[in-house]
Amino acid sequence: MAFNLSGAVVLLTGAASGIGAELAVQLAKKGAHLALVDRNEAGLEATAARARILGITVTTHVLDIADEAAVAGLPETVQAAHGHISVLINNAGVALVGTFDQASLADFEWLMNINFWGAVRLTSACLPALRRETTAQIVFVSSAFGLIAPPGQTAYAASKFALRGFGESLSHELAGTSIKVTLVHPGGVDTNIARSARVGENMDPEAAATDIAMFQKLLRTGPDVAAAHIIAGIRKRQPRILIGADARTIDRIQRLFPARYWRLLGLGKRKRSTAVSRAKV
Repeated sequence: MAFNLSGAVVLLTGAASGIGAELAVQLAKKGAHLALVDRNEAGLEATAARARILGITVTTHVLDIADEAAVAGLPETVQAAHGHISVLINNAGVALVGTFDQASLADFEWLMNINFWGAVRLTSACLPALRRETTAQIVFVSSAFGLIAPPGQTAYAASKFALRGFGESLSHELAGTSIKVTLVHPGGVDTNIARSARVGENMDPEAAATDIAMFQKLLRTGPDVAAAHIIAGIRKRQPRILIGADARTIDRIQRLFPARYWRLLGLGKRKRSTAVSRAKV
């Protein structure tokens, strides 16, 4: 049975731009009420304004998803405003440019605290509310780099593989309950994640800028298209969503050739220092 999103309350992180902003607007068109989360207050309010004109209830929550205390208190705030939570979409994420040698451990921890721990902590905080729903959904926006692990993306790939593993295991634990789990693996989506990526502490900034500009040209799927695929998957309660021909190709090759996919994808000769995220948001 399809998930009827009309009247549902969706808690959405990373809502200020990219896929998150498009998700908010398209969910509003389906009649869902929104609790929008981001640390970018101006972008968050812009998204909320686009959604409110569609006649649904929207609340905005300005916080850093890496802030453990703020995340712990968020579900109570959302329920006070909306009454309940039907869907949690863990969409917030950041990127880091540079190989393992070029990034410091502080860089690595910064990224993991947002991409992985932020989603884990918010999911933990929201589970009691979601368990009370007749129909509920948890969505994790991973990446094509949660399917393959490119050189130059040790931190980002680690976070997205971790998110994938957490989400898949959680889905098995919640089998037979009212809560379904969806893992999303976008390929190259045209958003600001690469442009706004942090540069590794030991990487040359000019080299990083060149890499970012090069890879930005390869991001071809629009965030509106990605959002539409995610919403369709939520409505069908799909466990897994691949977005873009690149993600589908990556998935097939990795499954067929798990030890040789990097060479077969034609990327094996790329210098390690030039790998930059082509991922979502």
